Amino acid sequence: MKHTSSAVGLLLALSAGIAGCGIGGSQGSHTASPSTHSHHHAKTPHAAANIPWGASRASKILPGDVLIADAGSNRILLVTPQKKIVWQYPKPGQPSKLHDNDDVFFGPHFDEIITNQEGYNVVSILNFKTRKIVWNYGHGGVPGSQPGYLNTPDDAFLYQTPKGDEITVADIKNQRILFISRKSHRIIKQYGQTGVMAINPPTTYSAPNGDFPAPNGGMLVTQINGNDAILLNRNNQVQYTVHFPSKFYYPSDANFTPHGNIIVAFYTNPGAIVEMSPSGRVLWTYYVTQGPGKLNQPSLAVKLSNGMVLLNDDHNDRVIVINPKTNQIVWQYGHTGVPGTAPGYLNIPDGLDVLPAGVTPGGKNGIGGHLWSYPGNGL
Repeated sequence: MKHTSSAVGLLLALSAGIAGCGIGGSQGSHTASPSTHSHHHAKTPHAAANIPWGASRASKILPGDVLIADAGSNRILLVTPQKKIVWQYPKPGQPSKLHDNDDVFFGPHFDEIITNQEGYNVVSILNFKTRKIVWNYGHGGVPGSQPGYLNTPDDAFLYQTPKGDEITVADIKNQRILFISRKSHRIIKQYGQTGVMAINPPTTYSAPNGDFPAPNGGMLVTQINGNDAILLNRNNQVQYTVHFPSKFYYPSDANFTPHGNIIVAFYTNPGAIVEMSPSGRVLWTYYVTQGPGKLNQPSLAVKLSNGMVLLNDDHNDRVIVINPKTNQIVWQYGHTGVPGTAPGYLNIPDGLDVLPAGVTPGGKNGIGGHLWSYPGNGL
């Protein structure tokens, strides 16, 4: 999501066009129209329960606890809708073995957490119960492109497949997306050509920083220099490309909404969030250039089942929820622009996930219920 300035040379010329952009608000209709790629999030065995794990009560704003990658503090937090920390790595007072943990996503059974340490060039898997790192790929602090090395990894996901656990990661400065066997640590397959920065999917990519799960075993790839998102099927064939509005640049971590549309954050200051249909129609825009609603380099926005938009506003040191109907911030964890590690504070939160209500983390829960669950994807 960040640290990619040397990889985005093609992008710099676009920045001049941003200065004249107007203050935010809705653009087009808020209602997302269904598409052929719409999906329904899978239900967990305990989905009937509506109180998030560790929470005191249900929330109309947040349907679950929020897992936060607090990258500036090298820690991971699980926070309830009532803003109570109910789990964290490391335990208070203990040293962290993470360095710049950029994203965090639950594994298929919610018993593990996968995180990419973007500036440290390592992907790690943590056991939720023991808080121990049980798997690593990459060489800490040493970027590279040979087997076993990464260069600015982003958005690592853990899948369960018939052939064993598999990790996908966008390896930004190597211009590729990797599929890695958890058991053997070997690269199973690769999208893009190592070191070749060119906008020509699916053969080559130019600074890919998102590799989100998509329906039917596909993948939604975000390309920084292309200012676009490409839907690939399970055979690495391009299904369609969505080009983002030219008034914005530096797209980050495009992913699907519950209605099959695409939502993306723009890692700029001021930042923006845009929702678009697969056909390229802008459905909703959040762009505020001043005041408490202004975003500062947000890197991931997701649309929840209740229609709210949850995002990490990285350099404002906060995680927030926006109501798209009013374009107002209706929930916030962190103090705007004030980094810290005390309860209620964050330090450059750079990734998030949601623990659905009714799921107890650390146990062998059934697969499903993730924000990015699709039938057959092993999430």
